[in-house]
Parts: sequence; C-alpha cells; structure tokens
Amino acid sequence: MPTAPPAPSEEAVRGALLGVIDPELGDNVVDLGMVRRTTIAGDRVEIEIVPGVSSVKVRMGEMTADEKKGLMARARWKIRDNAPETDIPATARVVAIASGKGGVGKSSITVNLAATLAARGLSVGVLDADIGGYSIPRMLGVEDQKLDASDDKKILPIEKKIGTGLLKVVSMGAMRGAEEDEAIMWRGFMLNRAVQHFLEDVRWGDGALDYLLIDMPPGTSDVQMGLARMLPRTEMLIVTTPALAAQKVAARAADMARKGYLRVAGVIENMSAFTCEHGTSYPLFGEGGGARLAEQIGAPLLGSIPIDPAVALGGDEGSPAALANRGPVAEAFAALAERIVTDAIPLVEMKDCTARILDSVEAALR
Repeated sequence: MPTAPPAPSEEAVRGALLGVIDPELGDNVVDLGMVRRTTIAGDRVEIEIVPGVSSVKVRMGEMTADEKKGLMARARWKIRDNAPETDIPATARVVAIASGKGGVGKSSITVNLAATLAARGLSVGVLDADIGGYSIPRMLGVEDQKLDASDDKKILPIEKKIGTGLLKVVSMGAMRGAEEDEAIMWRGFMLNRAVQHFLEDVRWGDGALDYLLIDMPPGTSDVQMGLARMLPRTEMLIVTTPALAAQKVAARAADMARKGYLRVAGVIENMSAFTCEHGTSYPLFGEGGGARLAEQIGAPLLGSIPIDPAVALGGDEGSPAALANRGPVAEAFAALAERIVTDAIPLVEMKDCTARILDSVEAALR
C-alpha cells in the first residue's frame, strides 16, 4: 500500500501563505497580519491548501481595530515601492501645500510662496492638483496661455520669468479646451489619473528645478492618498487660519500625510490679523490657530500671513502680492521663504551630497 504523505510543517504552511497576495493591497496575507494562526492535524490544515493536504477548513473572523490599522499602515508603506517614474529631478524638493478644508487661502499661499522663491533666483514648478477647483493660472497671470507638448509627447509647462528666477506652471486650467467657468465633474479615479498624468508626463527639464510646489485640493481623499503613493518623497506644508474650527480640520490633513509616510515640514497660518492704516491690529478670524496646530502635530510654525486686500487683488490681476516692494504681506512671505530655504526644506546641494557619499565609501574601505 502507498504510504500517506507526511503532514506539512508549520514552515511549509507559512511558506505557502507567503505566496497568497491580496489583490487590492499588493502584499501577502501573512505580512499583512491576516493570518492569526494555523492548525495542523495530520493531513488537515485550517488555513490554506499546501502539498500533502487532503482537505481544508477556513474560519472567517473579523480583525480588531488595531489589526486593521496595522494592515493598512503596511499596505500604504508597501505600495510606495511601485511609485511611477517621473521627470521631476532627484534634487528638486517636492512640497505639497495642503489644508483640511477649503477657504483657508491655500492657493494664495502656493502662488505667493512660489513667486517669492522664484524672485530669489530659483526655478520653481507649480503643479495645480486641485483638478476641479483650479485657480493657479489666473492667480499667476498665465490664464491665456495653454500647455504645449514636446517632440516626445510630454507636457511642457507654461514658463514665467520672475526676476532672475523662473516659474513652471501645470494646471488643468491650462489644458487646451478647458474653460475657466466650466465644471469638471470627475470621480476619484479620474482625478487620480489626472494627477498621475501630470506627474509622469510633464517635461520639467533636466535638473532645472529647485522646488515643485503642489497646490492640493482641500480634504483627505483620493488625490491626497494617490500623491502619497505616486510621489512618496513629497513633504507637506499645512495651511490653517487662526480659527479653532480650521485648526482642528487642518490636523486631519497632517494625520493623513503621516499615515501615508509623508513628512510634515511645517504649518503656515493664513489670515492671521488685519492691520488698519493707523496701526491697530484686528484678529478677525481669531488668534493662535497656527501655533496650536503646530504644537498639536509636532511641527514648526513657519510663518503667519496677515489679512490684506492686496492678496485678493493680486490673485485677480495675476500679480502676486508677495512681489510688492514692501508691505506686511511681502515681508511675511519673504520671511516664510527664508525659513523654508534655510531650515524647513532647504535646497539640495549636490556637492555636499557627493562629499558625504565619498566619505561613506572611504570609511567603508578602511
């Protein structure tokens, strides 16, 4: 009589389960924490079919809240390994300007910060990821220009000189056929595909980009999660107003960034106060929201931007208020840019990187 095959070992069962990949999360069920235990009794295994098993019994259960958090954290980390290739130079600092809710001036911050950085002689990309609510082209005064394509069918950004620096702008509003007052009614998958298209198919230029600022849509939904997957080296600046309600919602944006393993580089408080011509300051939207948020999420408060009609006027006219020769807004953005360049998100110096690499190689060879 033929002898019965030996019972599988726990190692054999585990090895077989390592090959079972969850199709949505892209990782095996063992490392995702879905397998709590295996029970082997002779030729019976209660988990999965492996060589030598004549019958299978699968018990369905429900994961605890902590187990679900652990599973999703691993899935978010794992999916970063499949990030698409882009034309964004390796030396460019990628910075997403985010907020928990709309109406806090996130796009105004993006435009004025980009203009201030360019005025320092830097090359700054501006990617308008607010697909349905785009406003960047008008606020930068390029709403009449349209995106062109290179010989290899890549998108060429709209370019605008500011002093000795350069802005490179990509927005849905600059696509041919787009109308400024026409609604874009797309669901999450299409929005994500549009952002992916902008990331993968734009010719930013070989090494000619110091910063890429991404104007994010408000909230913590598809585009935000997609960006963490597609561009995992992104860093976040969280925008809030002084109001407590705005601060609490903005904290969700920071939490989303960290759950997607993105670094939160700092907080910007917008609409901090209005100062009249007599010098009296009026905190129209409350006080302290930026500082409270910074303390809550453990990130530095990088700057506070005052309320000034010049910001709205500059956005309507395509002339950022930060480029004015003087005034509280220009001074606030100049201080914010200085903080970012020198401390929070400094430029990448290739000579320093090369020196550190050589030092590491020499140390390893000693």
